[in-house]
Amino acid sequence: MKIAVSACLLGENCKYNGGNNYSEKLKDYIKDKDVVAICPEVLGGLPIPREPSEIVNGIVRHKDGTSVDKEFKKGAKAALEIVKEQKVQIVILQSRSPSCGVNTIYDGSFSGRIISGQGIFADLLKRNGIKAIDIEDL
Repeated sequence: MKIAVSACLLGENCKYNGGNNYSEKLKDYIKDKDVVAICPEVLGGLPIPREPSEIVNGIVRHKDGTSVDKEFKKGAKAALEIVKEQKVQIVILQSRSPSCGVNTIYDGSFSGRIISGQGIFADLLKRNGIKAIDIEDL
């Protein structure tokens, strides 16, 4: 089985703050699978580290209001192309991310409040009929 995984979950330091979201649970799950690591935000040209972003009224923005929507959408499209080219069957993504949140995202107030919703990449996968799983549901 070929799967794609948010690179931060594999221990790559590509999160907005320069860290990662390494998951031991994921490590055990993927040991017998062909894995493709992806970070839509990096693929969109955003630096590491970078300002935190949230979806505010449908647009990905930094706390100061600067839009990074174009970069998030560019990265999501690039990541989708990789998923399609690699014939990935399932994608495991990081919770709450404005790119990768499958079930929940931050509410856009930068207060830490979580709401139901999908990140840009997770939504694009869904619209293209590609199954995505939140790491918390693994």
